[in-house]
Amino acid sequence: MRKIAIVILLLILGAAWALQGSRAQFILGGALINAGYRLQDPLTPYDFANPEATALQIWDEFIHHNQLAATVRSRWPRTARHPVVALVACMDGRLDSNEIAGDTRRYYYVVRLAGSVLSAKEEEMLELAVANGVKVVVFTTHSDCAAEKAAADPATRAAFPNLSAAVDERQARFDEFLARPRIQKEIAAQALVVKWMDLDTLTERVTPHLTSR
Repeated sequence: MRKIAIVILLLILGAAWALQGSRAQFILGGALINAGYRLQDPLTPYDFANPEATALQIWDEFIHHNQLAATVRSRWPRTARHPVVALVACMDGRLDSNEIAGDTRRYYYVVRLAGSVLSAKEEEMLELAVANGVKVVVFTTHSDCAAEKAAADPATRAAFPNLSAAVDERQARFDEFLARPRIQKEIAAQALVVKWMDLDTLTERVTPHLTSR
């Protein structure tokens, strides 16, 4: 399986070299990224999920990964870009913002929150982002959300009262953000789009939320 993945990767590299069109490069670049994900996914040595790994071993492995990534980045630096999209997503580790967007370029602010629940400071941060050039705000919730399950189960709700209360207020906080004068003004001028989307956790495909405007 690994050999097949490497062959596919080399074929993609060859195609990317042959095709110079920007759209072709973007699509092939996305395919390369996905191939990299799939190459790493099945690896088990030094896996963070190894039940026998100690906290110190996991920390050491994290630092090792970071050093490898930093070395690559220093040799092949990425282009600096100003974000034009703000993506609000749950902190659930199964959600990958790069795969959700299908884009690894730096056009995105990514805000990860428990249950995707905004507070006053996040509302202000998003408003500041809009003032600084963000044109699209995508607020997402997702299937099989642990925060939603905790809020719905009386036993876990009692154990996590603050999280549960926040989930109850999620719609109100979203509406509160939309009601901010700057946000209303930008939407009315068609300079800003704000959407609430539901994410399928398995496929990361988005569909409009029932209350999306």
